[in-house]
Amino acid sequence: MDPETSKLVEKAIEELKNGRFILLYDFADREGETDFAIRSDAVNPRDILRMRKDGGGLICTSIHSKAAELMGLPFASDALRMTKIAEREGDIPYDKENHSSFSLWVNHCDTYTGIPDNDRALTANRLAEHVKQAMAGTPLEFRSEFRTPGHMATLRANDKLLDKRRGQTELSIALAQLGGFTPCVTICEMLDDNTGKALTKADAEAYAKKNGFVFVGGKEVVEYWEAHKVY
Repeated sequence: MDPETSKLVEKAIEELKNGRFILLYDFADREGETDFAIRSDAVNPRDILRMRKDGGGLICTSIHSKAAELMGLPFASDALRMTKIAEREGDIPYDKENHSSFSLWVNHCDTYTGIPDNDRALTANRLAEHVKQAMAGTPLEFRSEFRTPGHMATLRANDKLLDKRRGQTELSIALAQLGGFTPCVTICEMLDDNTGKALTKADAEAYAKKNGFVFVGGKEVVEYWEAHKVY
């Protein structure tokens, strides 16, 4: 492995471990988007503010597949299959082989509307605690703390992670696994205020440099994962 690639990914992992944002780009031939990513147990209201103001995309929380299973979080496509509007196979134009990672949208029960910054931060924090307990083999009763529908979209990672699917969900959870911290990461796409499209990679890199954030791409993460993978 290229030493510079290894150094970059390890720096990104270290930043996540320390509760700081990184900027995580997937692939030019996939979504071609950059997401804010931060460990969910470190999220505070000002982090939610930055994501909605400087990111502008959907704020979601990625969850390891093992934890999601024990927490009773299904794939949304499975939960909706009984309806007439369930996701059709192969409908994701950038990922024909896999279905969406979306699961349920939730609010923590101690929130009021669930949408303010402090409400969403609390929901992310408590999701992380449930993931932590589930990964340790002692899951908490999910329905005792959360209600659905809510304002935090949860994402369920593929059980093979980057060996099967290479979306932002799997990239973020793979970094958590490699770093040895709770595999629950809150992410948000960066959008361009002028074009209405995703922020370009170049502009995202410039933002990262200006704000002192590590910028890492899916290519580098996959290369590091293939050399050090941890499930």
